[in-house]
Amino acid sequence: MEVPIKAGLYRGCPRLDTETDQNNCPDAASCVKLNVTDWLADIPKTLETDDIVEVRFKNTRKDFYKISGGLNLKVGDLVAVEASPGHDIGMVSLTGPLVYNQIVRNRLRPRDIEYRQVYRKAKSADVEKWKEAIALEHETMIRSRQIAVDLDLDMKIGDVEYQGDKTKAIFYYIADERVDFRSLIKVLAENFRIRIEMRQIGARQEAGRIGGIGSCGRELCCSTWIRNFVSVTTTVARNQELSLNPQKLAGQCGKLKCCLNFEVETYLDVRKNMPSQDIELETKEGRAYHQKTDIFKGIMWYSFSPNSSNNMVPVKVERVNEIIDLNKRGTIVDQLNGSENEVVEKEVGYQNSVGQESLSRFDNQRKKKKGPYSKKKGRKDKQKK
Repeated sequence: MEVPIKAGLYRGCPRLDTETDQNNCPDAASCVKLNVTDWLADIPKTLETDDIVEVRFKNTRKDFYKISGGLNLKVGDLVAVEASPGHDIGMVSLTGPLVYNQIVRNRLRPRDIEYRQVYRKAKSADVEKWKEAIALEHETMIRSRQIAVDLDLDMKIGDVEYQGDKTKAIFYYIADERVDFRSLIKVLAENFRIRIEMRQIGARQEAGRIGGIGSCGRELCCSTWIRNFVSVTTTVARNQELSLNPQKLAGQCGKLKCCLNFEVETYLDVRKNMPSQDIELETKEGRAYHQKTDIFKGIMWYSFSPNSSNNMVPVKVERVNEIIDLNKRGTIVDQLNGSENEVVEKEVGYQNSVGQESLSRFDNQRKKKKGPYSKKKGRKDKQKK
């Protein structure tokens, strides 16, 4: 009896329903989280064989193993690997020279790692038992969440991963503070009759394991390629002149989006040639205060009120530097812009190309006004006559 693999739970491709598909699926290595493109796949291999392979398990969990017994493995093969205790079932995700590049990318030293062994290619009995273990994961997660609530533990169990031989399970949880889960481990071991391992993860790691679609319309970066998470602060958003709106800046994990760090260095490089935003400009019209900046167009907006952004005047960066130099010499300019005022306004003008209609114009239903020749009124007039 074969137990089908549920789409989204594997550790791999949702097409893998039979043993034949597992050995012949052409896309087995590309439809997973944290995929790595083997750009050396079409290069002929030399006589020297690399004995280290990368094996992936559920979601984003991967590890490096050493081949034993002269196995000839390729990407997509199901293998039985060493675990503690027992063995686990995974799929080979990378072979060849790129494995060492991945080890260095993970900030590890190849010579200092104690590699576990790849025992053999998975047999039909191994695969059947492995599929049965996968079928238990969702039910186990729901039950373990209820147990954590009954024990009044301030934690959330986000995912459960069974070992391939059904002797051990990893419970991934999120907690704001340190949690004493010794009583939880005892209850879980009594209920499920397996060895329990608890692993604490952050909100970003949970989003990467679950996956999803971002506001850009593409799959989440933490599910596709990000391995090491860098902290994101509101200063990054300020440097890019973004409004500090939590609903727009937060990702599905509830934290600031990782993509805010992608372009911040470019903005900082351009800002080096711009004057400080704290400098006030002295003109005969009054003192001008900085409000906002269009970095790549090289235009800064000023207003004559420090607490109001009404009636802002766009000024080019060259003109701002000129006014600052004149103010340092004691000269007060007549106005912010010289003869270029009309040109700048046209350059930074804004038009709504979508249309001037309000987005909420369909929310309020308009009541139909009764005209002088409506049917009801006409009938009343006839009755009066």
